[in-house]
Amino acid sequence: MRKIKVLIIDDSALVRQVLTEILTSDGQIEVIGTASDPYIARDKIKQLNPDVLTLDVEMPRMDGVTFLRNLMRLRPTPVIMVSSLTEEGADITLRALEYGAVDFVSKPKVDVAHGLNEYAEEIVTKVKMAASTRVGALTLATPKAAGDVPARHSADAVLPRGLGGGMFKTTDKIIAIGASTGGTEAIKHVLADLPPGTPGTVITQHIPGAFSRSFAERVNSISAMTVCEAADGQQIVPGHAYIAPGDQHLMVVRDGARYLCRLNDGPPVNRHKPSVDVMFRSVAQNVGPNAISVILTGMGNDGAQGMLEMKQAGAPTIAQDEKTSVVWGMPGEAVKLGCVDSVLPLGKVAGQILSLLKS
Repeated sequence: MRKIKVLIIDDSALVRQVLTEILTSDGQIEVIGTASDPYIARDKIKQLNPDVLTLDVEMPRMDGVTFLRNLMRLRPTPVIMVSSLTEEGADITLRALEYGAVDFVSKPKVDVAHGLNEYAEEIVTKVKMAASTRVGALTLATPKAAGDVPARHSADAVLPRGLGGGMFKTTDKIIAIGASTGGTEAIKHVLADLPPGTPGTVITQHIPGAFSRSFAERVNSISAMTVCEAADGQQIVPGHAYIAPGDQHLMVVRDGARYLCRLNDGPPVNRHKPSVDVMFRSVAQNVGPNAISVILTGMGNDGAQGMLEMKQAGAPTIAQDEKTSVVWGMPGEAVKLGCVDSVLPLGKVAGQILSLLKS
């Protein structure tokens, strides 16, 4: 089998060494070179023709985002950004995803070697996933599906089945959206096409805790709806979208005829916290047929089981199609379970939501 050729671009010799050790520990990956800044990287890309780049956000002479923009314009290549877990790092990384990076991995400010090794499996998985995507000027180019991440816990670890709050008579609707890899841009695309009077919308995107507030602010800036990071006990009202904090599960609960956000600090589900399965299950139990379930691009299978439970509760379901997904893992798994009513290109998802709201 041909190995995935990776070029590591980082100004830290320690990070270059640790990433090389992590990636070469997998027999399917070959690190063909490293570069300490984008100018050296530019020459090595021409010489070595890598399949995937890992790219540091903060570097001397030229920052990673500027280099990424130039690269995606002249020589589109799958890129995994390496970013610090800070608010500034979050903003820059989200901009990198807008410019075409496939995904990102986080590195701590202190004890970098230990921190990166803790995420070794995730780094390897994301590089393999990136190698199977075909990028263009944007990350919404045609990809292939990637393998699933093995599950550790199901949604039962956070929210047992059958604990819904009971169905009070209400016509209030809830839209529930789940996504992972490629989802930051896909969610922006969907919300940008929804009008200000759209029913309350809850969103789980796999993202670190340091990133979710910045992500909510970026989506709010382009949406007619008011978009915020969800807070515990916050009432869900029309015209507003609530994004799960990056380190807590988001659930929808009932308080009489009202819907509220409930945050939960339980264990990761399907290796994710927040988990789409947890959110979808809570919506199935507490909203039932008054909900609409949407699953967008993402690696792994988180959300598929939850979408099945939403469909069984009477909610219509939508999945993003393979062609417009960065990774057709999560939507593809939902399709395999037979719980998807509509499989649509990203550009038609918002229109289908609005059609269902009228029916």
